[in-house]
Amino acid sequence: MAKNSNSPLSAEDVCRILLKRGLISKAQKEEIFKKKDTLQKKLEKLQMIRDASGSSSLRTINPITVIDIISFLKLERKDDPTRELDEETIFQALAEEWSIDYKKIDPLKLDLKLVTTTVPRSFAIKNLVLPVAVQDGWLTVATPNPHNLEVMEDISRVSQLKVKPVVSSKSDIIKLINEFYGFRRSIAAAEEQFSGPGIDLGNLEQYVKLQKARDLPSDDRHIVHAVDHLFSYAFDQRASDIHIEPKRNISLVRLRIDGILHSIYKLPKSVHGALISRVKALSGLDMAEKRRPQDGRIKIDRGQGVEAEIRVSTIPTAFGEKGVLRILDPDILIQDVGQLGMTSMDLVRYQHFINLPYGLVLVCGPTGSGKSTTLYSTLRYLSNEENNITTVEDPIEMVYEHFNQIAVQPTVGITFASILRNILRQDPDIIMIGETRDLETAQNAIQAALTGHLVLSTLHTNDAALAITRLVDIGVPDFLIHVTLTGVLAQRLVRKICPYCREAFEIGADELVAMGIEAEVSGIIELKRGRGCIKCRGTGYLGRGGIFEVLPVTEPIKNLIAQGGSADMIRQTACKEGMVTLRENAIKKMLDGETTYQEVIRVTWGQV
Repeated sequence: MAKNSNSPLSAEDVCRILLKRGLISKAQKEEIFKKKDTLQKKLEKLQMIRDASGSSSLRTINPITVIDIISFLKLERKDDPTRELDEETIFQALAEEWSIDYKKIDPLKLDLKLVTTTVPRSFAIKNLVLPVAVQDGWLTVATPNPHNLEVMEDISRVSQLKVKPVVSSKSDIIKLINEFYGFRRSIAAAEEQFSGPGIDLGNLEQYVKLQKARDLPSDDRHIVHAVDHLFSYAFDQRASDIHIEPKRNISLVRLRIDGILHSIYKLPKSVHGALISRVKALSGLDMAEKRRPQDGRIKIDRGQGVEAEIRVSTIPTAFGEKGVLRILDPDILIQDVGQLGMTSMDLVRYQHFINLPYGLVLVCGPTGSGKSTTLYSTLRYLSNEENNITTVEDPIEMVYEHFNQIAVQPTVGITFASILRNILRQDPDIIMIGETRDLETAQNAIQAALTGHLVLSTLHTNDAALAITRLVDIGVPDFLIHVTLTGVLAQRLVRKICPYCREAFEIGADELVAMGIEAEVSGIIELKRGRGCIKCRGTGYLGRGGIFEVLPVTEPIKNLIAQGGSADMIRQTACKEGMVTLRENAIKKMLDGETTYQEVIRVTWGQV
């Protein structure tokens, strides 16, 4: 088998180490040697086809190795037959054998300038090296081949730093080299094209200057490549939102992952307008209008038949237009109602009032709490050939052919309130109103519920009981709420403990009480937490799950509404009838090992 002349490893060496560490059996070793020559030719052919289909700047020039072949075979691990022997596991085993640190590179923590300016791209891809960090005069370089001392000496000489190699998988290195150098090249080219005299009219502090800047076209190929990269990057990192924010001297790009924002790029301010214009062009917005907020949407083909919707919002700020792109994954936005995260009792109660033939159901929570997922999942649960489902949204978050979806368009007179009168002539069974914002919308929603329709809507309140008093505050009469409201669901999203690094630890119940968590247990409690690993980027969390508060509007609750009862009185009565609060549900998930006490405090702060 051909191999890199700089690598001390042969097929025999790799298999010996994998055997030694119990990752493969002797039979699997024989299988590898039996198939390696045929598979090498097949993989080389696939690589040639891939390289030919892309631009020459992205071509890889590294030979196929035995590690590529073993990864391609997808062998069962001898130490754990439920898992396959992947490339990452192989390189981790080799790193341990070599007594060199293994590093799973987190793209979010890489410095774009450090990565792309330390060594040229041609050198990086030829030798599979990626500078990842500088600390105390040492440059950390990730590579699948840390034994290439000549290359390390070259990097040390160029950077004038001592080099510390760490092991990373070959595919990660190639992917990051292509992404980072490609993105850097696009941004640099766009910046050069945009250089010259001019002034940024998006910066309010500079309005006194009269000279106008010339705009970089949104269809410039460098900007097109940069925006495409941002989308791919966000998908890879499981981001829910992309923020493109203008600052005084830079354009800041941030990703929201598992509810937390991470800064990923600081770009030249001169390319900010072109990036925003490209996004606006893709989403059908008016590129010439920079003084007022705009909303749009983009549908993206992610390849292999997978599509995603992106909701775009732009708004003028002190330093220019800010864009926020919310990524809507159909697999996340529309789920089985039973998989949303409700307890069995809450699920039964929720299903009871959404299966009623008429009435008003409210889903409450702040922005980003998962309300849209709950509503879409509920509508799919209710969807059948016997129901006519109509939605009014601002904007339509996910196009779903089984619903009749209407987008709010104030410029042509289509608002939440006005369109409801027309919808009632469309013979609907179920109506979903994206948000109850004002008295007129609430009155029309209640009118629809009074005339025999099931109406679902959202309301921005902190808990379920406050939703009722909120309707009163905006002017809805008590008696109308009394006769139409059938149930309220409040919700939040908590980060889930990473399953790959979950560990148990003990804490005293009195310590939890001191932090405001009444777990109704005593003594020492065993909880779970994430230790931090390569899968969760060292955060200890991977993914999010819902916590819920389900309030059925029973006769005692209706009597309180009719009497003008406060939110506290409604909450206390509901709890006596068995309602489990948001905090209580969060504590239950903590005790069940699904989340941490830190998340309970963060997400349910101020809740009872």
